[in-house]
Amino acid sequence: MHNFQFPGQKSIYHGKVRDVYSIHDDLLVMIASNRISAFDVILPKPIPYKGQVLNQIAAIMLDATKDICPNWLISTPAPNVSLGKKCIPFKIEMVVRGNLVGHAWRTYQAGKRELCGAILPDGLKENDFFPTPIITPSTKAEAGHDEDISPKEILATGLASEADWAILEKYALALFNRGKEIAASKGLILADTKYEFGKIGNTIYLMDEVHTPDSSRYFYADGFEARQASGEKQKQLSKEFVREWLIANNFMGKEGQTVPEMTDEWIDTISKRYIELYEKVSGKTFVPETVEDDIVVQKVTEALASIN
Repeated sequence: MHNFQFPGQKSIYHGKVRDVYSIHDDLLVMIASNRISAFDVILPKPIPYKGQVLNQIAAIMLDATKDICPNWLISTPAPNVSLGKKCIPFKIEMVVRGNLVGHAWRTYQAGKRELCGAILPDGLKENDFFPTPIITPSTKAEAGHDEDISPKEILATGLASEADWAILEKYALALFNRGKEIAASKGLILADTKYEFGKIGNTIYLMDEVHTPDSSRYFYADGFEARQASGEKQKQLSKEFVREWLIANNFMGKEGQTVPEMTDEWIDTISKRYIELYEKVSGKTFVPETVEDDIVVQKVTEALASIN
């Protein structure tokens, strides 16, 4: 884990997979590490190029959605580094779902027909499309697991005002719509994703990463309907395959459980899957770059100087 020192630096926050440096009072330098987490646990070995993959997909997607709403990103000084505006975050994750998958499917399977205030229609199978995308927000926990919350509860607890909630809802659905269009143009289905927002003054900004494999789930569009009809598993592009491997090896982040051994071969497989996802989602060839620490500091310093 790095502890860089940048000009004007005030604090460092080490997240599960990203390190965030506060610069002065208005800027953030976000470094996407090669750490990988699942079930709220950081796995013991890093995944080569994962940080670069996430950072570069996020930059492409933030650029492709900046006409929908303002976002925090100013520049990407290095392959795994983003520099942007510091916002006061809403303590809400805006989870948007187009398909019945993951947590929503587990809720549905348990017989419930409502999730975070959104109605789940009867008669759906796993991975089916919802009639229209739904928003199922969760609270952003400082530690531990995020909790489901309904819009009604968000307003009641003051996590967002009515006026802000209306904007968050509008932005999240418009972003998801754009994400689906981009995915469709690459032969993919954006099944679900999450967005995070914050404010500077009265303006709401899109923050963090967008439409990446860590924050989203993609299906391959080719053969999707046929697989649904025959009850086959859908082909996914996301880090779900890592979670499935952990579950198969009796690990779900619960107390007393041990992370299974990650062989070099398995780490290489995960790295290749992330690169495959980058190329599929972006339509570009991945160019692996390893940047030495002193070059990262130099590039960030230059980028900061060009702002001030």
